[in-house]
Amino acid sequence: MLNSLSPRSVAFVIAFVFLATIVAAWAFEYAGYEPCDLCLKQRWAYYILTPLAFLLAVLNPRWMKAALMVLGAGLLASAAFGVFHAGVEWKWWDGPSTCAAGGLSGALGGELLPDLSKPSVPCNEAALRIPPLAYGLSLAGWNAVISLALATLALATARR
Repeated sequence: MLNSLSPRSVAFVIAFVFLATIVAAWAFEYAGYEPCDLCLKQRWAYYILTPLAFLLAVLNPRWMKAALMVLGAGLLASAAFGVFHAGVEWKWWDGPSTCAAGGLSGALGGELLPDLSKPSVPCNEAALRIPPLAYGLSLAGWNAVISLALATLALATARR
């Protein structure tokens, strides 16, 4: 079935899936799941690649295969960022120092005031896990899966 999709159709699929994914992220945020610093940075790919995919689908340029390669590379970068963030959430590796929420320490070692220079939402704790896996994937993990699937589609179509 995927072989029957034209490059233009693939660009539309990527645009619509990425648009639906970012709208879902906004809906989760509206529902009270505050994004961390890495979550917000992961959205950059959506803000760049979604309009690009829509433009490619509408314009259908002669150089569509090269454009799908660029789109595929961007999607692979988004997938890698999702894997990195999911790894931080699973505590496989440390995240950047900007991800740790914290406070100012007092003389007795307790926190006196929140440290407003750091984000209030830590990146190493998944706000939400969605099955099918035993413990579920976080939104960062689902970003990796979705981005990798779309990258595969874009690059396979570009190779045909």
